[in-house]
Order: sequence, then C-alpha cells, then structure tokens
Amino acid sequence: MREIGHQEWAGRAARLALPTRHHIGGAEESGGGASFAVVSPRDGRVLANVADAGPGEVDLAVAVARRAFDHGPWPRLAPAERGRALLRLAELMEEQRESLALTISLEMGKPIKDAYEIELRAAISTFRWYGELAGKLADESPHTAPGALALVTREPAGVVGAVVPWNFPLTIAAWKLAPALAAGCTVVLKPSEWSPLSALSLGHLATEAGLPAGVLNVVAGDGPAAGRALGLHPGVDVLAFTGSTAVGRHFMRYAADSNLKRVWLELGGKSPNIILPDAPDLDAAAATAAWGVFFNQGQMCTAPSRLLVHSAVAEQVTDAVVRHARELRVGDPLDPATQMGPLAREAHLARVLGHIADAASEGARLRTGGARTLTGTGGNYLEPTVFDRVEPGMRVAREEIFGPVLSVLAFDDLDQAVALANDSEYGLAAGLWTSDLSTAHRVSRALRAGTVWVNCYEEGDLTVPFGGMKQSGNGRDKSVHALEKYTELKTTWIRL
Repeated sequence: MREIGHQEWAGRAARLALPTRHHIGGAEESGGGASFAVVSPRDGRVLANVADAGPGEVDLAVAVARRAFDHGPWPRLAPAERGRALLRLAELMEEQRESLALTISLEMGKPIKDAYEIELRAAISTFRWYGELAGKLADESPHTAPGALALVTREPAGVVGAVVPWNFPLTIAAWKLAPALAAGCTVVLKPSEWSPLSALSLGHLATEAGLPAGVLNVVAGDGPAAGRALGLHPGVDVLAFTGSTAVGRHFMRYAADSNLKRVWLELGGKSPNIILPDAPDLDAAAATAAWGVFFNQGQMCTAPSRLLVHSAVAEQVTDAVVRHARELRVGDPLDPATQMGPLAREAHLARVLGHIADAASEGARLRTGGARTLTGTGGNYLEPTVFDRVEPGMRVAREEIFGPVLSVLAFDDLDQAVALANDSEYGLAAGLWTSDLSTAHRVSRALRAGTVWVNCYEEGDLTVPFGGMKQSGNGRDKSVHALEKYTELKTTWIRL
C-alpha cells in the first residue's frame, strides 16, 4: 500500500463516485424507482441512495442470467478462455484497488489499511487463482468392464444466486463468484443492503473485463424482499449464502418451497481458541488471541470469541490479552493508523452493547472496554471488550455476538478443554496452542470444526477449503472443492 495519509483518504472519499443502480445484463438498471440509503458507520452520513430490488428486479436478473446460461457463450467457452476473463477482472480490480478499498471502508467501516492490504488482496487473489485453475481441470474415465467406456464429466450447474454479507463484501463475494464463473455458471449476486456499493462496482468491472452480458448480475436490496425472491425463484439452480444461521434456515425453507435448488451455507460461529501451558510462546498466543477477536471490529464468523485457557496460565494470558486490547487504536477507518474502526450499523452496535450488559448481569467480570467511544463523530465506535470468569452457560459464551467482545473461560485438563470447545451449536473454526505434536494431532481431530489452526489463527491460502460443521453450515468455499458446489456430475456409459 503506497503512502496515503488520513487527510488525502478523506479528500478522496468526498470526491468518490459511487454506483447506485443494479447491474443487470451488462448495463445499469434503476428498477421500479424505489431506493434505500447506504449510511456510513464512520460518521452516520448517507453515502448514496441505491436502487432497491424487489421481486420484479430479481425476476429480470434471473431471466437475463438464464438466457446467458441457456443460449449465451459463457458455459460453452473453453474453460481456459473463461479463466482468462477472470484474470482480466483481477487485473482491473488491481487497477481500481484504492477506490474499491475506499468504498469498503466507507460503507462498512473497515480500516482503510485492512481494506486495501487484506480484503482487496484476498478478493483479487481469489479471481486469479480460479482464473489460473479453470483450464487445468480434467474429467474422469473410470476403468470399467471390457466392451464399455465410462465418462464422468463435470458440467456447470446453471444459474447461481449468491447472497453475501457486509463484513467482507468483496472477499466473500469472490469466494462464491470465482468458482461459479470458472465452472461456466451465470450468477445473480445480492450483496448486503449495508454494503452494496463495492459489489455494484465489481459488476461494472466484470463487464469491462469482457464477461458476456448476463453472466454476472448484481442486484441491491434487503433480505426479506430481494433475498427471499432469489431464494424462492424457480429459475435459480444453486443458492450460495454466507450470513447468520437464522437467515440460512430461511434459504433452506425457500428451496423446499420452490424447486429444491441446492443450498450451500456458510453460517455463524462461536470459535474456541485453546491455550495450553506448553504453548510455544504464551505472549504470541495472547497477542494473536486479541488480534483475532478484535480484527474487523470482531465482525468475523471465525472470530476466536471463546478463549479457553488452562488455569495454570489463565491469569498471565488474560492480563496480556487485556493489555493488547487497551493498546488497540480505535478511530476513523480512513486513518491508516486506525486498527479498529466502527461497527457496521447503529442497530448492530446497540445489539452488541446489549450482549455486554447481559454478560455483566450474569456475573462475568469486565476486564476492559464495554462502552461506546468517539461519540462526537456520529459513528458506531466501541471499545475492545474482554470478560473473564465466564461460565459455559452464559449467553456471552454461547451466542454469536459478532463484535469486539472476548469471553475467557478457564479449564483444568485437556478433556475438559475439548468438551468446552465442542459444547456449541457452531463448528466453524478453532485454535489450539501447544508444543506437543501428539496433542496437536489428537485435539485437532477431536474438535468439531471445519478449520483448526495450531499455533496460529486465521492463516491459510486458497489451496485449502473453508466451511463449517453443525449449525455453521455445509459445503466449502476456496480450493478445488468449491467447484463441487457449482457443477453437476454426469455419467456417460458407452457400449463399445
């Protein structure tokens, strides 16, 4: 990231041109005239009034995507040619990286440094990875009885509806779009109504990159109207969703009530982070625990929001986490020195503050934070918050808060730690800190989580799959395995 100061970012924000219309069939569509305000959590200012999609706009987008799939060139291109289009899109995103990062920072409050260096890096890398992969996949020809030839081919599944959240608006969109497009599907993307601007910008860049009209369509609207219409639409073959478990249940019902479309869900989490006395570096474990739960203002489905610490080192580790929390710089997301920006919406901040009040009333001890801050800005800022003396049955230890709130629970032995870790309806991710190789293997296998990080947290790359168990969802984003969600296996048996 080249050196751009706080004032220059603020000046660019004032001059930034933001998209306000749906992107359907390669062109802007204003829809029926209804609109909604996109409010910046930075200062409460209205950034733009964006066209609001209802069933009519969703019908149009799905019809356009269906024509592009049934009659257009995209599914019929050589996979390597589709890959080249995705690589062109990645290059355009790189050229527009600063403006895309600024858009994300404004619409959801992500610190500009994180938006540029983490969010955009991840999104661009995803399109590049699948662009390079597209032409390298092979079908199967199993060995069969003499006199027959069997072919197993992967074919694009059809029209994909992708509904993505506001906390990583381009990264998670890329995780859905890149494999779906590489497979030859067409897509209708519905971003969160809290963060539609970056997704609408992506739609324009896709058309500029040469994706045929109708291959990637973006409609802005809320869940009860646009999201529901997409979930119920009989013209959608696959629905991919990242968001809350409660909304994931709705999409399962929509599929049952319509055409039994396949539904892939990446949902909530209450991830445990286990620190044993033999951790290679207790200070590093504590620093990572603090970073993990406060990164992105705690608005992470994988956030290690349950810190499980052996009682022999619990006081030492908790004190270190509290120290790191107090050192975090909360401030304007357009300031490159800011480490924690505002929460995404005023209503969300109120919800998180409600959880903090509940934790205190249930007997958890507040070690630091717990209050709104920077109130004169008009933004939704909250202090990094740490509770210890948390009991497993407390709401703060069980419910996904989706904010910068850490619960510290002590344990006395490894079996108790694993039992505490697995005592959750969620199973998205987990962390473990130990120097013992046998312990690392045994505990990793015992943890019911889709990803287990050992002596680190939130690390990995596109070669490995990401997704959850239990009520954290199904299917996997990232890696070659993501293509399984957007393809159908066809068997052809030929008598020779």
